[in-house]
Amino acid sequence: MKFGQFDESVFQYLKKLKDNNNKDWFNDHKQEYEDLVRTPALNFITAMESWIKLISPHYEAIPKKMGGSLMRVYRDVRFSKDKSPYKTNVGIQFRHEIGKDVHAPGFYLHIEPGQVFLAAGAWAPASDALKAIRDLIVAKPGPYQDAISHKPMLQHFELQGSKLTRPPKGYDKELPLIEEIKRKDFIAVAELPEAFILEPALPERVAKLFGTTQPFMRFLCEALKLRF
Repeated sequence: MKFGQFDESVFQYLKKLKDNNNKDWFNDHKQEYEDLVRTPALNFITAMESWIKLISPHYEAIPKKMGGSLMRVYRDVRFSKDKSPYKTNVGIQFRHEIGKDVHAPGFYLHIEPGQVFLAAGAWAPASDALKAIRDLIVAKPGPYQDAISHKPMLQHFELQGSKLTRPPKGYDKELPLIEEIKRKDFIAVAELPEAFILEPALPERVAKLFGTTQPFMRFLCEALKLRF
């Protein structure tokens, strides 16, 4: 395995975890988690540090076991009917330097058996951040349209996420980009095959795809008064 690369064992482990999602099994196979999931994930994040800075110097790749770019394996089950204690995917997020949680603007890699994707944008932003994005779309509809129509991005990504069925309060339904203003998530997603994760030059490939979203991410940062 090369630095920054995964192999098929990550999918094999995640499948086993899905079938045995309990504390006893996880504790008995914790070294496998370390060897097959966490270590290659941290190696990948380390390899991404210089690439992320090329996309924007204000985004970070932090290779820490806790509190960095690698999301926790433990699920928050406090408000969920599903009490399974562990996530059966690998989530890696490269957040803006002032971002504190997954709702901050960022770049994301998702690894799960049968579902691999990259994402860029702001997922479920807080109400004030959401309003700021919507207001900038109203003020600058042309630049926003240019950002989401950027051909290199559209070759790989599409805008996804939840939307309101009606215009949000305070926004005229006749606004030219009202369908965009209805968005609750501003996320561009690139669905990928599992084999993508196994590529030797994975960090470079990921960085090049993230790079196609620069106009979109720059617009979101402008709306949120963040440096890009």
